[in-house]
Amino acid sequence: MNWEEKDNKLVKDFKFKDFSEAFAFLTRVAILAEKHNHHPEIYNVYNKISLSLTTHDSGSKVTDKDINLAKAIDGLS
Repeated sequence: MNWEEKDNKLVKDFKFKDFSEAFAFLTRVAILAEKHNHHPEIYNVYNKISLSLTTHDSGSKVTDKDINLAKAIDGLS
């Protein structure tokens, strides 16, 4: 897992061929997030996506929920 822990969040940047490819990835992330009942902060500009994971219910810190979702997201790319 190559996510960086920064400011009590797991963060990772992704870069795709174009906007369509990036948006398709985001769609898969959304479905996965729903299954995990845990939702990332998403920032998207054209072919670049930044995701941040933190557990607000646990005082906005990184928990197993974040780690598990990060691993699942890594399985998509």
